[in-house]
This record gives sequence, structure tokens and C-alpha cells, in this order.
Amino acid sequence: QVQLAESGGGLVQAGGSLRLSCAVSGRTFAGMGWFRQAPEKEREFVATISWTGGATYYAGSVKGRFTISIDNAKNTVYLQMDSLKPEDTALYYCAARSYVGLSNDRNLYPYWGQGTQVTVSS
Repeated sequence: QVQLAESGGGLVQAGGSLRLSCAVSGRTFAGMGWFRQAPEKEREFVATISWTGGATYYAGSVKGRFTISIDNAKNTVYLQMDSLKPEDTALYYCAARSYVGLSNDRNLYPYWGQGTQVTVSS
């Protein structure tokens, strides 16, 4: 049974940092992604990484501030978030895909975690 378990969310001041973790169990995948959803907004892509960690892709709004990484020994994906802004406030989801190419399309991610809340105060 596939399970994705996020952790690491919380409340932080603008300019601060947080590191999210996503523990993957049940199987491995071609790649992993992070998405986020703010109240009354659609779920949007944040970042994705190949399972080997050799390729990454970011949304323009987070590029240069967020870093996605993977520890294959622990089957865990991370999202390091620096220089956080109030507009980064959202529920952050970890997702897994079997599709080989890097993708920002949430429809290509059949497996999802429950989400972890990130709140950035101004």
C-alpha cells in the first residue's frame, strides 16, 4: 500500500525558512512533486524531482528560494523553503508519479499525501 506522509509545516515569519519532508512507503516512483493550495485557490505546482535526484523543475514563483531534494536511502523527499513570503501560505502536498518526465501537471500524480500547513506571517 502506497503512503505519502508529509511533515515539517508550521508558522514562520516572512523571510524565514522551513523544511518539509515527505516519507514514501509501499513502492518507488519515477518522480515526486510538491504542490500547494491556498484558501479559495486551485492547487498549484511548486517543484518536482526525478527519483534519482538528477533532475528538478520549479515553478517560477519559488525558483531561487525553494529547493527540492530526495534521500533514496530513506525514501524521503524534502522541500527546503527559504526567504518565505506571506503569499507562500498554503497547505503543501507531496505527490508521486509514475510518469517519467518532469511534470507540473497534477493530473499525472496519482498518489497524494494529506498535506502539511505552512503559514507565513508578515
